[in-house]
Amino acid sequence: MTSSASAARVLAAAVVLACSAALAAGCGASSAPGAAPAAAATPTVSAGTASPASSPAATATTAQAGSAPPCATSALKVTVATVPGGAAAGSSYYPIQFANVSGASCTLYGYPGVSFVTAQGGSQIGPAATRNPATAQQLVTLAPGQTVHAELQVVDAANYPPADCGAVTARWLKVYPPNQTAPAYVGFTAPTCSKPRQILSVQTVQPGLAGP
Repeated sequence: MTSSASAARVLAAAVVLACSAALAAGCGASSAPGAAPAAAATPTVSAGTASPASSPAATATTAQAGSAPPCATSALKVTVATVPGGAAAGSSYYPIQFANVSGASCTLYGYPGVSFVTAQGGSQIGPAATRNPATAQQLVTLAPGQTVHAELQVVDAANYPPADCGAVTARWLKVYPPNQTAPAYVGFTAPTCSKPRQILSVQTVQPGLAGP
């Protein structure tokens, strides 16, 4: 064998070894078939980045969860204006006013329960007030010291024949704030019927001291 042939064989062997090494390195870097992909990097929250709890959606949820509770009767001062706010078709209208005398905000929604009674804790005179749907129900929030109202319609008892009315003078109203079971008593003098004639009607609670 000549020296040139020997050199050629040595060079060919070196090339084969180099290719084999390259192929082995390439196989080591590839994933085996069916192997799970590498886990994605977990992002980190740097200082000053808003956390999920401070996002607008989370804030709204927190505000809704922390909304004011219904007003308990003990949190309210209930009064009725002595001068009617209006009159029509043999009726007079008086705002029943609910003032928040507590130290925290609370809410009222819906109709109060209203009836004439003989005294504080006394018996009822005639039917309780019917619900007048003239105004839409709305959730009303009272901050401490704030007052809202519900319009009370009082029909003139003289609209009924004496024999059908059994006229008497009522001096007290029994008022249940919406969704409460404890009443408030308000001094209020008006002629009414002792017989089952509908004298009272009330609207839902609305913002402000009185209607328009």
